Amino acid sequence: MIFVFGSNRQGRHGKGAALTALREHGAIYGQGEGLQGNSYAIPTKRGPWEPLSLSEIRDHVNTFIQFALDHPELQFQITAIGTGHAGYTHDQIAPMFSNAPRNCQLPIEWY
Repeated sequence: MIFVFGSNRQGRHGKGAALTALREHGAIYGQGEGLQGNSYAIPTKRGPWEPLSLSEIRDHVNTFIQFALDHPELQFQITAIGTGHAGYTHDQIAPMFSNAPRNCQLPIEWY
């Protein structure tokens, strides 16, 4: 199972799901996007404090969805990215994953 978490572009995995990814799922400090160990980072913030716009997050989500489509042999557990430190609501983020493939397990709040 690949742990999918919200990240900042600088890959400073210091809080929340990003810190969990660093400590428990092989995330690489300094890598802000993509597969790393048993985790996958989706940028939701520029740096530690400034959130990306919803359209920027959507672009990164689309990159992830294509990765998941290209790797049907992998299973992905998606955390509620963007709804913690980035400050967005579930209603703003969840629709971005409406076309996620079957190998993606979405947060219960998004159903």
